[in-house]
Amino acid sequence: MDPSNIVPFEQSQPVSKFPAKSMKSNLVVQASEIIEDPQILVNVVSQRVAQLNQGRSPLIDTVPSMGAADIALTEIIEGKVVIAKPDGE
Repeated sequence: MDPSNIVPFEQSQPVSKFPAKSMKSNLVVQASEIIEDPQILVNVVSQRVAQLNQGRSPLIDTVPSMGAADIALTEIIEGKVVIAKPDGE
């Protein structure tokens, strides 16, 4: 194949108001005291980060140094994001 015939494919990246940053470990520890199952905690944080990246507003006051994961964890810690229990429990 002739290299001049290859067209580079660039996939656009989603634009987020909350730049990707490392989670603060102290927030993970605090949130894990509220949601004890690590798999559930990861799923809740992941879903909330996706919502924030799609344009949903944070439920807490934020500062520029907070990434989307920090916001999601802080929302869990402050009780703004909770897991709904199925009917009957």
